[in-house]
Amino acid sequence: MNLLIEGDNIAGLIYLLQERRLQEKIDLVYIDPPFATGSNFTITEDRAATISNSKRGSVAYSDRLIGSEFVEFLRERLLLLRELLSARGSIYLHIDYKIGHYIKVMMDEVFGMENFRNDITRVKCNPKNFKRTGYGNVKDAILFYSKTSRPIWNEPKEKYSAKDLERLFPKTDKRGRRYTTVPIHAPGETERGKSNRPFRGMMPPKGRHWRTDVETLERWDKEGLIEWSATGNPRKVVFADEREGKRVQDIWEYKDPQYPVYPTEKNAELLDLIIRTSSNPGSIVLDCFCGSGTTLKSAQRLNRNWIGIDQSEHAIRATVEKLGDGDFFTSKPEYEFLQLAAVERKNARPFVEE
Repeated sequence: MNLLIEGDNIAGLIYLLQERRLQEKIDLVYIDPPFATGSNFTITEDRAATISNSKRGSVAYSDRLIGSEFVEFLRERLLLLRELLSARGSIYLHIDYKIGHYIKVMMDEVFGMENFRNDITRVKCNPKNFKRTGYGNVKDAILFYSKTSRPIWNEPKEKYSAKDLERLFPKTDKRGRRYTTVPIHAPGETERGKSNRPFRGMMPPKGRHWRTDVETLERWDKEGLIEWSATGNPRKVVFADEREGKRVQDIWEYKDPQYPVYPTEKNAELLDLIIRTSSNPGSIVLDCFCGSGTTLKSAQRLNRNWIGIDQSEHAIRATVEKLGDGDFFTSKPEYEFLQLAAVERKNARPFVEE
């Protein structure tokens, strides 16, 4: 069952560990905590302020902790999150450039430097012309750690751009298919086996071996998948339309929504990428700063189970509305809604919201 908790996330995480027995059951954590700005963020007439300390509207959340207090605030929560993560689990922590380097050092301590995977740069907006001493800031960071050395990893690919195709696949065959060629040998000699036998009367260059067995090379040649140079050098043909795409790098351009329903609301496609890559269908995805519920909605759409926690009434309201916005591909989810204060008073029972 999916679970939405209204309440302090320390209490919520302890509840998941003690009452729900979810220790080492969570495959993916994504959190977008406050960024230690020392500010309040507001909502006015159902529109979120995208700048801090707006004078209008009601406070959606307060971001008043700064410096060492903020680092310790996160450390407490990360220690609990580590207990919840499965052996193949991962955590993505979204943070800004002003405080991120301190959080990186602390996360090295909590999760181990050996489990650091990436410091992802996220391009968040178009260039601004603010008058200040310094370069314009258009990015923030996502710190990616795993629980162990073998996390869930579904290799993400992105489509080639027109420029990529021209650069990476510069040749065209008679049918107009773009392709490139790669060597059919690789470094390292082999004394035995099928990769060190003659192919069309030639051996691999000195210090190298064929990338596959000679029988496969013969078949490729018959199928026209080996291109011979004027000097008799064979190379494997690789067609662009047979490739899934290129490997995703560590600079992502996922800009924030122009008209967010909640302050600092994130791009849904960013969450889709993270969830597809670092969890499997049926995995549990946890966001204990769930805000407007973007993480939960993406998890639902991608057939993952989810848990969201937030203490802001504005956040819970925005999350419920977002989860209720069904589309052709996503049915309205069933989930349990829990108010921790009510549970602590023992005068209310959790209920299922359909």
